Formats: sequence, C-alpha cells, structure tokens
Amino acid sequence: MKVIVTGGAGYIGSHTVQELLRQGDEGRVLDNLSTGHRQAVPAEILREVDLRQGPAVLECFREFRPEAVIHFAAHCYVGESVRNPRKYFEDNLATALTVLGAMVDTGCPNFIFSSTCATYGDPRQAPMAEDHPQDPVNPYGETKLFIERILRRYDAAYGLKSVPLRYFNAAGADPSGRLGESHDPETHLIPLLARAVMDPAYTLTVFGNDYPTPDGTCIRDYIHVLDLASAHVLALEFLRRERRSDAFNLGTGSGFSVLEMIHRLEAIAGREVKWRPGPRREGDPPVLVAAAEKARTHLGWQCRHSSIESVLETAWRWHQAPLY
Repeated sequence: MKVIVTGGAGYIGSHTVQELLRQGDEGRVLDNLSTGHRQAVPAEILREVDLRQGPAVLECFREFRPEAVIHFAAHCYVGESVRNPRKYFEDNLATALTVLGAMVDTGCPNFIFSSTCATYGDPRQAPMAEDHPQDPVNPYGETKLFIERILRRYDAAYGLKSVPLRYFNAAGADPSGRLGESHDPETHLIPLLARAVMDPAYTLTVFGNDYPTPDGTCIRDYIHVLDLASAHVLALEFLRRERRSDAFNLGTGSGFSVLEMIHRLEAIAGREVKWRPGPRREGDPPVLVAAAEKARTHLGWQCRHSSIESVLETAWRWHQAPLY
C-alpha cells in the first residue's frame, strides 16, 4: 500500500514509518521538521513541507497518489496548550483540514489518525473504554476531539474512512538503538528521568504529589512505541478489510505512578533519579489507564514490547547514546 505519513520524522511517526517499510508498504513522509528529525527517516522518502500550505500538500498527493494517510503532525504538549491555546487550535486544526482536503481532492480513501486519551478528560471510570464520555480538560485534547468529529462528517459526506487511535502514554525506544525519543524542549517523563540520572545539573520536578492516588502522584498507562507502530499498520489493514470507520484505545490496562517510574528506573540504571516536588500542571488528570480489549479483538493487536521493564530498559539504552 502507498501511504503518506504526516509528521513521520517525529517520535511515534518514525517508528511507524520503520514498521511500514518493514512490512513492504511504500511510504512518503511529509514533515516540516519543526520537531521531527531528518535522521529518523530515510532521506529518499522525506519531503519537507509545511502542512498548513494547501497547494504544496496537494502537489505531494498528486505526485505520490497515496492509498492511505497516517496523520501524526500536531503540537502535543498538554501544559503548553493551556498556556497558548491559539497555537493548538490554529495549527492542529489547519494541518488536519489541509491534509483531509488533499485526500478528498485526490480520492485517497483511508485515514489513520493519531488521537489521544486526552479526548476523554478526567476519568469517570478506570480503565477507560472507547465509550467513555469525551470531555477534554485541555486545549490539546479539544483539538484532537474536534478532528475526530470532522472525520465523522467527512465519512458521511465523502466516504472517507478513518480510524482514530486514542493512545495513552507513548514510551520506550527501538531496541536496535536507531530510533528513540528526543524533543526540544523535553516534557515527557521517561526522557526526563534519564536526564535526572545522567545530568548532574538537572533535577526532575514531579508535578503534583497531592493527587487522589496511592502515593499522591499521577498514574499513567505506558505503551511501548513499537506496539503503537504495529497498531497503525494493523489499522490500515482493518480499513482495507472492513471499509468502515472506528476508534480504538491503545494502552496496556496497567498504570504506574510517577514515583513508581522513578524507583523502577533507579533499579535499571543502578543510580539515583534526582527529583523534587512541584505544583500540579494545569490540565493533568490524576489517572489515565486504557481499556484496550477492542483493539485486540478487532485489529488483532497485541502488546509485545510494553512490559514496564522493556519500556524503561529500551528508553534508558537510547538516552545513554542518542543518535539525534
């Protein structure tokens, strides 16, 4: 299958591109490299494009004629979205609408959407299944939910089939060491844990130690990036086979608190994680854990790499010798 991957030079995108190519699909990456890494994808398939520019995006679609799109391109920091909602509403919606417009104009029928558990907001039950009410508590989640609603309209009007994948906390790295997690600025917990071990001048801030959880810190469901990548490929197969839209959670069903993650990385690294308590971040729910039985049943998806030991060990290995 010929697949365009937007934001494919980013963390989850690059791992997914690697899996697509391994499966024998033909890929093209569209990325403006504002947060992605040129070194993370083969140079011959990368096109440096601003996805807000409709004519440039349409030209790429007309040249490549994809059968499907996997859309990762978006700003994705919860705290930043609260401080600067304009950036999120303008850019996340504009890029999605430009890509969807090019799909409609060129007859590309299949769309896999990088959505998020942030569309659910504060959990009313745990674990959270796909029928959980969607009531986001931050602008990042609101942009993703609005795009999900757009997708339903595009299905009804144009027959464009889509699979939003609502994933929980992406983590880990390619065990080969070729790909990993690298953001600037870095806000994700596991890379910051590694930095708190390796950088004598850095101390991790734990945002909130007064949540209604056993140790007072946030609990999250950590899913290995390789398992996320395989889910996107399986979602393409689902659309090709079923020809209908649907949404799926991606998570393990198990949650770990920030303090638990600190202690587990200390055991793996054999060194102390330096940390201090700080205030809660706006928009952070206390617990986010997935119910992912639907993905296992309908996509045939399995978590092969997502034990917390594998997540932390592969991440720790990458951060000791990152390639970009």
